[in-house]
Amino acid sequence: MNKWREWIEAALIRAARTFAEAMLAYIGTGAVVLGDVNWLAALSAGCMGAVLAMLLALAGLPEVNQ
Repeated sequence: MNKWREWIEAALIRAARTFAEAMLAYIGTGAVVLGDVNWLAALSAGCMGAVLAMLLALAGLPEVNQ
């Protein structure tokens, strides 16, 4: 049970970081000022990054000893 908890925590941390990185990449490429940001598209890109990070975590996480 402890192994699953460790895996879930590591996967969620990785997903949160990927979410932030995807949003930063989207915002950095299309906006000159804060008002120019398409927030719905930025959130969508962040969510897609988080989903992909969780799916990739199924293949294994180096942070978790297996």
